[in-house]
Amino acid sequence: MNYPNNIKKDVHQTPISYKNRGMDLEEELNLSNEYYIEIDKAYIYKKPTPIGVANVSYNLHGKVIEKGYFKEQSTLDYNGLYRGKYIEFEAKVTQNKTSFPLANIHHHQINHIRNILRHQGIVFLIIKINDLVYLLKGFDFIEFIDNNNRKSIPYSFIQNTGYLIKYGYRPPLDYLKVVDEIYFKEE
Repeated sequence: MNYPNNIKKDVHQTPISYKNRGMDLEEELNLSNEYYIEIDKAYIYKKPTPIGVANVSYNLHGKVIEKGYFKEQSTLDYNGLYRGKYIEFEAKVTQNKTSFPLANIHHHQINHIRNILRHQGIVFLIIKINDLVYLLKGFDFIEFIDNNNRKSIPYSFIQNTGYLIKYGYRPPLDYLKVVDEIYFKEE
């Protein structure tokens, strides 16, 4: 198709792929955590998923895992230390514009959040929705679950109760700035 000034535009666009839609957020958080470690601000890491190996074969390049399984249920995505406190959080992306589906958080993860809260650790969700990133405190998340029969958290609740995390250059997502405002404001 030709537009004014002889600009050509292809009207055929590639279809949108939702495969690995959480990977962008994860990469932003990994880069942020690398930056925090580099400047000695915090030590927070992505937890590996515990996988067991059932079958292995060998080729010219070495061992090849042919069959594997999850050894145990994983807890939350990230954990570490910040300002002398244990910190743990789950990162999620949703394409839903009006709510965050609670099916995205497993029952054992909800129990894990309760345990971290009971032991006075810092725990929260980082949720990317409508191209914005929010920090939702673990306490507020659990309060919502305990006081609602909904299958999703309305976007308005996340906007009103959560904390917007602003994008930057270094780190890409300065979520610890928000953690400071929430958990260390008296200091």
